[in-house]
Formats: sequence, structure tokens, C-alpha cells
Amino acid sequence: MEQEVPVTIHNSGEPKQETTSANPIPEPVRELGSTVSDAVSSFMESEQYEQLKQTATKVKSYIRDNPVPAMLYTLGAGAVLGFLLKKKH
Repeated sequence: MEQEVPVTIHNSGEPKQETTSANPIPEPVRELGSTVSDAVSSFMESEQYEQLKQTATKVKSYIRDNPVPAMLYTLGAGAVLGFLLKKKH
């Protein structure tokens, strides 16, 4: 990991400080990060995000109220995905 470190040079009577001006994050990566940040911010302000939060709350309450069926549904879904994604030899 790179960090900017101040360098003191003792050639003259008064010390000078120099810092490296190289930016460790390339410009395309910085632009991509900004774009993703804007997209996430706009999603969190949308109606779909509110619906997602409400659905998550309903799912949590269902799991608390019905733990055994919820566990069986999860095991069934895992088994189906396991069979679908199983590598054939």
C-alpha cells in the first residue's frame, strides 16, 4: 500500500519538506467509483428501495413466526440449486 510520506532534506540551513504528488488511484477507477456512488445514492432515494425494505421486514417477521417451514423452504431451495449447478463428470 502506497502512502504519501513527507521528506525532509538537510542540504541547507532550513529544512524543506517534499511530498510525492503521484496519485495512487487512476482516473478511470475514480470516475467509475463516482458513477457507482451516484447510482447507489439514486437507488436509495427511489421507491423500489422502500419496497425492498418493506419486503425484507415482512420476510424477517415470517421467519420469526414460522421458523420450521422457513428452514425447510431454505433447504429445498438449496437442494434444487445444488442439483442445477452440480458439475457433471
